[in-house]
Amino acid sequence: MGMAVAMLIGLWILDELSFDKYHQNYAKVATVMQNETANGNVGTNETIPLPLDAALRKNYGSYFKHIALSSFTEKHVLNVGYKSISYQGNFMGAEAPEIFTLKMLAGTRDGLKDQSSIMISRSVATALFRNADAVNKVLKLDNKDVFKVSGVYEDLPANTTLHEVAFIGPWDHYINVPENKRSLTDWGDNSLFMYVQIADNADMAKVSAKIHDIKLNNMAAEDKKFKPVMFLQPMSKWHLYSEFKNGVNTGGAIQYVWLFGIIGVFVLMLACINFMNLSTARSEKRAKEVGIRKAIGSLRGQLIYQFFCESMLIAALAFALSLVLILIILPYFNGVANKQLTILWDKPAFWLAGISFTLFTGLIAGSYPALYLSSFKPDKVLKGTFKAGRLAAMPRKVLVVLQFTVSVVLIIGTVIVFKQIQFAKDRPIGYNRNGLVDIEVTNDDLHKNFTAASADLLRSGAVSQIAESSSPTTGVNNDRGDINWKGKDPAMSVYFGQINVSSDYGKTVGWQFVEGRDFNSQFVSDSSSIVLNQAAVKYMGLKNPVGEIVQVGAKYLTVIGVIKDMVMESPYDPVKQTIFRIGRGAFDHVILRINPNSSTQRGLAKIAAVCKTYSPSVPFSCKFVDDEYARKFATEQRIGSLASGFAVLAIFISCLGLFGMASFVAEQRTKEIGVRKVLGATVAGLWGMLSKDFVKLVITSLLIAMPTAWYFMNNWLQHYTYRAGMDWWIFAATAAGAMLVTLATVSYQSIKAAMMNPVKSLKTE
Repeated sequence: MGMAVAMLIGLWILDELSFDKYHQNYAKVATVMQNETANGNVGTNETIPLPLDAALRKNYGSYFKHIALSSFTEKHVLNVGYKSISYQGNFMGAEAPEIFTLKMLAGTRDGLKDQSSIMISRSVATALFRNADAVNKVLKLDNKDVFKVSGVYEDLPANTTLHEVAFIGPWDHYINVPENKRSLTDWGDNSLFMYVQIADNADMAKVSAKIHDIKLNNMAAEDKKFKPVMFLQPMSKWHLYSEFKNGVNTGGAIQYVWLFGIIGVFVLMLACINFMNLSTARSEKRAKEVGIRKAIGSLRGQLIYQFFCESMLIAALAFALSLVLILIILPYFNGVANKQLTILWDKPAFWLAGISFTLFTGLIAGSYPALYLSSFKPDKVLKGTFKAGRLAAMPRKVLVVLQFTVSVVLIIGTVIVFKQIQFAKDRPIGYNRNGLVDIEVTNDDLHKNFTAASADLLRSGAVSQIAESSSPTTGVNNDRGDINWKGKDPAMSVYFGQINVSSDYGKTVGWQFVEGRDFNSQFVSDSSSIVLNQAAVKYMGLKNPVGEIVQVGAKYLTVIGVIKDMVMESPYDPVKQTIFRIGRGAFDHVILRINPNSSTQRGLAKIAAVCKTYSPSVPFSCKFVDDEYARKFATEQRIGSLASGFAVLAIFISCLGLFGMASFVAEQRTKEIGVRKVLGATVAGLWGMLSKDFVKLVITSLLIAMPTAWYFMNNWLQHYTYRAGMDWWIFAATAAGAMLVTLATVSYQSIKAAMMNPVKSLKTE
């Protein structure tokens, strides 16, 4: 079991470490990022301004082999005839297919040079064109823009950053959209991604250093106060080293790779410790064998070789059984870990690693028994004067303490992880998620007909409220810094989240007002009004916010209300200061609340029918806000689930060892127990005598494990601004649980030995 757990963790770690290695240029590819300073704090941004592309090519072109700009990955509808399917995709520069070394199934990597062309993945080609050759076929994007398929590429695997990208549109088409053209010369508009492949003879760190000041040297004088520093983030760090604090890369998912790597080693060590303990505990039964073999001429080296061969054979059998166990467990493990792991049967490296792993396990498990058992003196053994002695049990006790220390640390860590998740889940979120549905809009059909569509939906009884928004309820898509108000420090650099909404948004999501009022469609003046959240009021230092005038860009807007903070982004972080205003133009999201008095299933069917009426080219899809909010806990939930599973296995393995040790101790002290019973000892007294040594070992392990767990979990919690405390009851409950498990494990053998008839144990005396 220990080997199976270690191998499962090994497969998971291999998948994490091989992230993005599907791309052949892995070592030479990077994304361009920037650090900017505001009010003394350094923030890291992975988006960049569009003019950077031309500046890099002009000033540092020799250091780059390829450069490609990219939009955000967004959902679009691909239409072929009467078939319409939604997919995630990007618009990218023509060199992107070369940067990511897409494996072309049809067409070439030059397919994006024509602004009327599009490249699609195999799954998209199969869904839209079935078995027909997709190249040169025509499709529509969002039922308006016509493109010709110029290439079909192999679907990107799940362990790549861009695995959701099902199609790539041409950059020239994207940048010619009127609202995007404004960014061509704007160094302050950070709204795009840039991927680069450095030249073959270039060094990543040196190229990164050369481009540090390229934005600072080109931006407007009034924006230089942000002190932007551009740098390259290598592809090798995209997945495992994605976290930045005050401009410094502080790690990321790599902490979990280390965590589970350590857990895998410890679980395997627990199993090895059991083997060592039971092998040495049975030493007196093998003492005569060792004595006889030494007496007839066997050397100690030969005995060591024999014992190592025994442990190797057991390790080989364990490896075979662990493969069977992994085959059974792997589907469940993939579900919990959100992976697509498989056993690499056809890879010679897998079998080489498996054999090495087995040899290593056999050596570790067999080392102490081999050295200990081969050290017996034949004269003492054969005379019958051999006794293991009191000190002989000391290594076994140390190993038991180590086992329970590891198990207790895992249990405490698991409890704290789940407590942190629950702490964030219990946080007041400032709105009502129940029955709230988000429909992402991919064209403006619904917006153009929003009045009629909302009337039909309300009339159908399927929904009780409906509104439009520029952001989903679980995210803030837009930030801005051109905001001023009375009393603002002129030197203060600011940023706010901005969400454009329709007038019924607050009623739909269930805003909770602290003061002031909501938007009202009957008030024409509300088009020049804003609602602030509490975080914004605190950030601005406003004592009486309602009625204050706030300058947003070139417009002066009046604050009409203050709402409780809506937790729209990470539930572990402080709420961003946000302004809500009545929007103009198309919105990206329709937010509606299903009528609580109607069936959800029937309600969704009615909503789909109305949406299909006003937007026939777009397949209906929606997301429940409570499901989307729950996904924000997915990483911690996975870590907690995996850690709890490993903790249970660790306890189980430790208890197996403890049970074996208790059996041996009870057997070794059979005659002592018989004498004590004859002299009047009670079953309870004998049970206490046999159990107390194990209890002492567990107490020792608790004294080591508790401060160790506190240290590591306290460091882990520092990653979260909004975090739970480590209450004393977690440690007390774990200690009590460990004690109960210990007593339950050893009690069976202790009581069995205590209740044995003394006549049977003493009849040979």
